[in-house]
Amino acid sequence: MKVKADAVLGQDSTWDIAACEALIQELWEIRESMLQAETRAAPWLREADPSHAASAVNLAHYLALRRADLRHLQERLARLGLSSLGRAETHVMANLDKVLGILHRLVGRPWTALTADEPSGSRRGPAMLQAHAVALFGREPPDRAVRVMVTLPSQAAVDEGLVDDLVAAGMDVARINCAHDGADAWRAMADSVRRASRSVGRPVRILMDLGGPKLRTGPIAGSHEVARVKPTKDDLGRVTQAGRLGLRPAGSAATIHGAELCIGVDAAWLAELDAGSRIELVDARDARRRLTVVARQGEGVLVECKRSVYIAAHTLLGRARQDQEAAVTAVHDLPVRPGGLVLHRGDRLNLVREGLGHGPLPAAKGQRAKPATIACTLPEAFEHARKGERIWFDDGRIGGVVRRKTAARLEIDITQAREAGERLLADKGINLPDTRLELPALTATDLEDLEVVARCADMVGLSFAQSAADVRQLRQRLMALGAGHLGMVLKIETRRGFEHLPEMLMAALASPATGVMIARGDLAVEVGYERLAEIQEEILWACEAAHVPVIWATQVLETLAKTGLPSRAEISDAAMSGRAECVMLNKGPHILDAIRTLDDILRRMATHQSKKRHLMRALKAWASLPDPPETAT
Repeated sequence: MKVKADAVLGQDSTWDIAACEALIQELWEIRESMLQAETRAAPWLREADPSHAASAVNLAHYLALRRADLRHLQERLARLGLSSLGRAETHVMANLDKVLGILHRLVGRPWTALTADEPSGSRRGPAMLQAHAVALFGREPPDRAVRVMVTLPSQAAVDEGLVDDLVAAGMDVARINCAHDGADAWRAMADSVRRASRSVGRPVRILMDLGGPKLRTGPIAGSHEVARVKPTKDDLGRVTQAGRLGLRPAGSAATIHGAELCIGVDAAWLAELDAGSRIELVDARDARRRLTVVARQGEGVLVECKRSVYIAAHTLLGRARQDQEAAVTAVHDLPVRPGGLVLHRGDRLNLVREGLGHGPLPAAKGQRAKPATIACTLPEAFEHARKGERIWFDDGRIGGVVRRKTAARLEIDITQAREAGERLLADKGINLPDTRLELPALTATDLEDLEVVARCADMVGLSFAQSAADVRQLRQRLMALGAGHLGMVLKIETRRGFEHLPEMLMAALASPATGVMIARGDLAVEVGYERLAEIQEEILWACEAAHVPVIWATQVLETLAKTGLPSRAEISDAAMSGRAECVMLNKGPHILDAIRTLDDILRRMATHQSKKRHLMRALKAWASLPDPPETAT
């Protein structure tokens, strides 16, 4: 028997009691699975801080809800004009019970509220998320709910004015990266942030990121650079300022004022030079050149040239003498260019436990040729990597596959590089997305750094968090330091970290303030760039269910911060970042412009979108359609 519920379903509805009853049955089954999940999660729930107890329960419910494919169910609910559960993250059980209640009434069955929070559940969930964001980041700024975090450059340790400018531009959270600089610099940065915060009369929180077990390339043998000295010329090619070079005794670090650069020469040879002395040479391009000494400065001299000079390691400098053979000196202490390896698709690369990296070496007598070699900073990787597993260098610019593993090295076939090749430098990141690295998130260095963090920071970032054990270890260490009040931020930057996010969230809810950073740089390399958009969505959903605030990080307005001009794609990315509670900008010469631009974007988007929900603000640009043009008859 069909029931026409025209007031609710419309005149053309084909829904009947059987269809509604089927929906009710499915929803009851889902509800039961959510209650079972809550029971199974009891050990986790007991650990939760009182302020996060309801959040932990909601997370358990959400994970149970998302265990099945609900797309067909959502479509059927939407056709009835009911909630399709698509925005239920913050209040899962309450949302489901509301839908069940409406369906019961549609078929004429009685309904009694099942949960205490059902009548106000849709308001409580977002309010808890907002409260937790305030606990971690401080109160939100006027006109935007999203905070702006900025990574402080090393300069911030000595330039208080820079910190003042960052705060004045709209920085709400200062990030200090403990992978760089040192404890004295961190303290100085933190002191400057506190002073600037007091000056403007608003709180600016401090996040200190621990370095973590970052896998990086080791040192590479450098090469001597050609020293180039050139004069300045006007538009007509006339010399307006001679090029200036400092000569000092080999091995000396003496400063030669006015010199573009300094090189070393033989001390006895140098001692014979005076103002006006002439120096002759054949430079690295086989061009004859003459330099003139313009001043002595202690043990060194300042010389000038009116034509460009290129000086290499084999260049000889001679004193111009008329009465005897010119005395000469070799050059020393040329600037050293950082070493690098140029890798092409099809090349072989050896990854070793330690040592100085080098390019391919030709076969020596009785020995085979050796491929390019580089060390890594975490030899533990050798214990876990396996043949056939992928490896990426430098944020995914260079890719390869482990071809062979020995006790001393991993032999890697390079499979990903540009046609012209890619240059791999020292201290670049290494990712092993297929390898199960059993590394603790807290290194010995991190444990030492925490003593400084506990006194300077408002929250601590756990880099490369991968398990609940990592979270508990950090929590225990903070408690031991009397810093259990500090907020914890879990940085999700590995495949394993993403896979274990639910258990890490449950462990983190034992802290009074906690958050998650989507570290999209390493994460994209680990999971694949094509999956990044999908995965960051899933992280946002899970964190919203746990009422845990999120930091949207890595390459936000990166081009703007570095060059002063944004790309169109990163403007769209910045607009999407408003779905998080905090957005992180990295340092750059145009960082103040980046802060102001992000602030403007976030304020505008706040009137259009809240998390996944689109807000229907009046579209003032389209007030109404104009009258149609008259049609000619």
